[in-house]
Amino acid sequence: MWLQFNVEFHASRESMKNSKSEDAGRLLRIGIPSKGRLSEVVAELLHDAGLSFRRVSRSLFARCRDVPVEIVFLRTDDIPILTAEGAIDLGITGADLVAEAGVDLIERLSLGVGSCRLALCVPDHAEIVSPKDLHGRRVATSFPKITRDWLAQHGVEVHLVELSGSVEIMVSLDVADAVVDLVETGSTLAANRLRVFEDIGCYETVLVQNKAVVDTNMADRIVRRLQGVVIARTWTLLEYNVPRSRLAEAENITPGFNSPTVSALEETSWCSVRAMVRRNETHEIMEKLELIGASAIIETDISNCRL
Repeated sequence: MWLQFNVEFHASRESMKNSKSEDAGRLLRIGIPSKGRLSEVVAELLHDAGLSFRRVSRSLFARCRDVPVEIVFLRTDDIPILTAEGAIDLGITGADLVAEAGVDLIERLSLGVGSCRLALCVPDHAEIVSPKDLHGRRVATSFPKITRDWLAQHGVEVHLVELSGSVEIMVSLDVADAVVDLVETGSTLAANRLRVFEDIGCYETVLVQNKAVVDTNMADRIVRRLQGVVIARTWTLLEYNVPRSRLAEAENITPGFNSPTVSALEETSWCSVRAMVRRNETHEIMEKLELIGASAIIETDISNCRL
């Protein structure tokens, strides 16, 4: 992977030198996951933000069509380091991997996807009631830095078993007395007779930036575009008719982002209201509107916005 990256990285730099100088000065590199579900989610997010590209075969580089930006396909856990080293200017990866890398980066934006939590997990039967009970025991994890930092905060010293995968099974194999790992549904823990003792941190996918980014203006444009898509996915648009006598109540239910838009209807005792509402509250809000006599309640998706 590193050899391929180095070959294509230097080839791309030569290509930049041979292109127009004005284009070379504006080119910005964004590192994204090369494979997996997160790769698909990030590619869709970039596309919705107007950063369309096509990856040819297994190439590590792709040029965006309408903006002077180059996409670099990388392992998710390499992205924080390569961003910090300046090989790429912006990187999209998990906040847990950024914390584990321990590098000095600027976090520009949380992308609202890939939420997960890192937890200390112990056997169901274990008599562990305090972090102090782990003192001198074996703890397996793929996140040694985060784990050490957390244990140090509690004044606990353990024998740390550093692994790259299959952490949950280590207690069954008698390699560890506890594990620190990412937890989603908890089904894997149950299958290995483990329980969450304490959450260490909650993370999601983030956009990070090198402090010496090659083009600050372009980086800010990318952040603003992505921000528009992320916000749009958080909000939705409701339109409805309501008796004018109940308008004040309706405005309390749907105050909008700044304020709702209210329009008069031909029937003077009624008015039409349009307001942005949080997507995860839509059903409850629609029910409240019905209770005050609102009708013709319509939800419209927002694909992009600037707030």
